[in-house]
Amino acid sequence: MPCLGFGVYQNYTTHDSVLEAFQAGYRHIDSAQAYRNEAHVGTAFRASGLRREDVFITTKCISKTHGYESTLRAVDISLERFGMDYIDLYLIHDPFKGKALRLETYRALLEAQKAGKIHTVGVSNFGVRHLEEIRSAGLPLPAVNQIELHPFCQQTPIVTYCREHGIVVQAYSPLVRGKMDHPVFRELAAKHGRDPAQILLRWSLQKGFVPLPKSATPARIRSNADIYDFELDAGDIALLDALDRGKDGAVTWNPVDAE
Repeated sequence: MPCLGFGVYQNYTTHDSVLEAFQAGYRHIDSAQAYRNEAHVGTAFRASGLRREDVFITTKCISKTHGYESTLRAVDISLERFGMDYIDLYLIHDPFKGKALRLETYRALLEAQKAGKIHTVGVSNFGVRHLEEIRSAGLPLPAVNQIELHPFCQQTPIVTYCREHGIVVQAYSPLVRGKMDHPVFRELAAKHGRDPAQILLRWSLQKGFVPLPKSATPARIRSNADIYDFELDAGDIALLDALDRGKDGAVTWNPVDAE
């Protein structure tokens, strides 16, 4: 899995944006059935000229499709929309609908994995309790948990659990939905001669997360990928870590406490 992804949530020029992202060097695209742009991701991939094995495609099934048979159908629908033979990573998009349906959905994804339709099974927005449900059911833990993650909302209990159990943490909304005017962000951007978005993405990478920035602006798509020729020092990281407000720092739905 590439350590930097390109998110396409609420992107209304998905084909052009994904093609731009491929040209900028991204090889990891994060979509979802709820985004209604899987087909656009697929057409952009085919237009790119890249080989299928050189890109990493993620999608997700939303709670309205939760359940064993409905999830199996959802996987087939995603494959058809992408126009691909397999999906690299398939996530349960959210933990709504309760324990029984969560586990049915998870079992269906494991079955689709056995059938070769998806390569890796993961979850999104799962709290520790939801992850423990999977473990207690005697099922393999997910390879990935994608959660809202940025300096204001660091999800420490979930991150700690994932690290202890070898679960990769993907960070959505790593740019705080554009709310990047905090003095610490500006201070570190000036110090390193970068923009605040690059500082936030660099923090995410150095914390061991897989950030998933999104943009429809070509220049921003490219600058968000230009983050490998500088590093934040320990003091920089400490300043950003100190901004954590726990759940109060969330800027999205963040349903990690769903019943």
